[in-house]
Amino acid sequence: MSTADLTFCAAGGNRHPSAADWAPELLAFGAGQNVALWNSKDPTPSGISALLTGHTGTVNAVKIFNGPKGRRIITGAADNTIRIWKQTDGTSTFVQEQCLEEHKGSVNVVSVLPDRDLFVSGAADGTVRIWDALGDEARLVQTMTLKPRYLPLACALFELGDGAIVLAVAGTSSSIQLYFRDVDAAEFKLQATLTGHEGWIRSLDFVQEYTGDLLLASASQDKFIRLWRIQAKSNNTSTVGLDLTEAATSHITSLSNKAHQIGSADRKHNVTFEALLVGHEDWIYTGRWAPKTSDKDPLTLLSASADNSLSIWRLDESSNIWVCHTRLGEISAQKGSTTATGSTGGFWIGLWQPDGSGVASLGRTGSWRRWAYSQAEDSWLQQVGISGHTQEVQGCAWAPDGSYLLSTSSDQTTRMLAQWRRDGMNTWHEVARPQIHGYDLNCVTSTSPHQFVSGADEKLLRVFNKPKAIDELLSKLSGTTTSVNGHLPEAANIPVLGLSNKAVAAEGDEDVDGDALSNGEDEQEAGPAAGHRGKSLLDLDHPPFEEHLARHTLWPEHEKLYGHGYEISAVASSHDGSLIATACKASSIDHAVIRLYDCLEWREVKPSLTAHSLTVTSLSFSPDDKYLLSVSRDRGWYVYERDATDSKTFTKFCSNLKGHSRMILDCSWAPQDVDYVFATAGRDKTVKLWKLVDGKADLVQSIAVDVAVTAVAYHESTVQSVAYIAHGTEDGSISILQVDKQELQLLSTTVIDTSISPSAAVNALRWRPGTTNINGAKQDGPLQLAAASDDTSVRIYDITAG
Repeated sequence: MSTADLTFCAAGGNRHPSAADWAPELLAFGAGQNVALWNSKDPTPSGISALLTGHTGTVNAVKIFNGPKGRRIITGAADNTIRIWKQTDGTSTFVQEQCLEEHKGSVNVVSVLPDRDLFVSGAADGTVRIWDALGDEARLVQTMTLKPRYLPLACALFELGDGAIVLAVAGTSSSIQLYFRDVDAAEFKLQATLTGHEGWIRSLDFVQEYTGDLLLASASQDKFIRLWRIQAKSNNTSTVGLDLTEAATSHITSLSNKAHQIGSADRKHNVTFEALLVGHEDWIYTGRWAPKTSDKDPLTLLSASADNSLSIWRLDESSNIWVCHTRLGEISAQKGSTTATGSTGGFWIGLWQPDGSGVASLGRTGSWRRWAYSQAEDSWLQQVGISGHTQEVQGCAWAPDGSYLLSTSSDQTTRMLAQWRRDGMNTWHEVARPQIHGYDLNCVTSTSPHQFVSGADEKLLRVFNKPKAIDELLSKLSGTTTSVNGHLPEAANIPVLGLSNKAVAAEGDEDVDGDALSNGEDEQEAGPAAGHRGKSLLDLDHPPFEEHLARHTLWPEHEKLYGHGYEISAVASSHDGSLIATACKASSIDHAVIRLYDCLEWREVKPSLTAHSLTVTSLSFSPDDKYLLSVSRDRGWYVYERDATDSKTFTKFCSNLKGHSRMILDCSWAPQDVDYVFATAGRDKTVKLWKLVDGKADLVQSIAVDVAVTAVAYHESTVQSVAYIAHGTEDGSISILQVDKQELQLLSTTVIDTSISPSAAVNALRWRPGTTNINGAKQDGPLQLAAASDDTSVRIYDITAG
């Protein structure tokens, strides 16, 4: 039996202002339909520690609940459910404790009152529901239908000194509703409506001053933050807060300081407009008060905006005006939105570190950025964050030397993952984003350690070369040997309104090989990644930050490969790097062809291989490149043999038009020391092993699986006469099979634990090549398996032979 450990997991965060929360030693956020857990203070930053699976819709709301019963995580999702996750005793793992299904629409926000074990949820059914979590199970205690009807997007709870509770609710309207529940009352009642905003309100947060007054911060899509003061009413005070004369406010109706009242008959509270915070240039998604460590700490507010900035606000004591004390993120010169690399698309979430010494922000690309305040330098310093795909991961491929892993996704990016080796630690990180595209990407293959080919919905394939800057960065972080090829360009950039990564050379260099600066573009027009600037910005001793990844880590495009008439479905490279085979989606024999391209001149090898009648789903060259295997939705497979005299010519060798009873979804060749054996995986819930004998292929083993098998991969070598096969299924489970090298009999099956398995279909499995050279030495240690899944995750497992 083998054992499997999850060594790395990457998944991008969901773009929803309520989809993350930060508690001591735990940042939890929505990642697709899962909940990702990240220990941002881990001394060996290894990314996501776990993905909690259970929701069947996008996770929109996450709150960490440190109540009397211990730590809980409460999540709400587009599947109309709220799920409560409890921490298991003595561990950092969480398991689902309860699922609440009372909402009839997508749950958009959750707010908690830990000391009372009370939480509130708002959903797209136009209701806000109050839950009591004090007992063994959470129970619904009140349902409030919002009138006038709007969808709640933000909620905030606070307990007043006398035990009464105030609830603020806002969303797809420009007003804030304040509900009040007295200490001996059973339900919340609407008592005030605060007006003034001119757009949807995306965030609400309470804080208590040292005087006892409350301040409510509301962040809106009207680009403003408003502060509201809630103060216990005294006999000689009718209005409090901002002192505005009638003359000063007569022409600014939005700054009205009308006093509202909430509370019980014997104790009233005045609610007045306190301040207007002006400075953001676009929608504001979150506004959060800094944690208070003592009464001497000044009140500090963090706001995150679509203008790609985080702002930290404080009250200036000399002028009594709230001002932006610190601004983090991007400067105006970087905010272009006309190119794929010109803008990060805004910050959707801004969070305080629980001790107030740092902040984190989530952007459109699904990546987390972190800043920590340095007392010594009196400044905010950026830290290494985490990143991941935000849509289904369709394919992955290792470099032939195993030095890095490429993944492609429906989020229209190709990402490069590699190891960061330092001080005895070894962790995985995204070190480049070679392709930022305008079409969904479906497949990828590496032709050499310095080149890859990707296929997308645009009907053509693109070939990319590694730039010098990335080659040197990878060498510095991972210890790999740099390329001796002096013709690689320094960097790349995407021209305005373009899809092609144009190569740019360093100043003073001769024109790079190929059409590097075609279409009359010079380095100045190419943008900030041009020339020596792109190289110098990547002279790092740590993995690149998000602004580096999004702008300066593109790979220059070397060639485009035309010929297919529909979306590319499969691509494979020969082991000698001389040929690639491709296929596209098809519903007839005319398009279900396999096209071969010469990797030296990048010309199509004619004629194309015609056999299948429906989409070819997977292609694989045998270890010695003598055979090419194809499988299809038409339920058949074909093996083509390479001509002994003409290495570019393949002819049909053998086939089985009914290899499976349903469509075949993947295939893989056995190691070279196993005589021409290959595996196929199909929707008929089987993995089949075939052996080429006397011009035909005999079925030697059929392995039954409980659900449809979507991916299969043979390891490239055997271990003590045992071959390893990994297969993944439609429900996300991954199994490791040990098969006897000679007899091809199944010896054992290890199913990877569900807690570290994907929660949706496995689209690709790839074993890391075992020839990785680190400082000239062969890489030792456990076998490593990469998995790409529909749950937006990329995972790397350590497989230890048993």
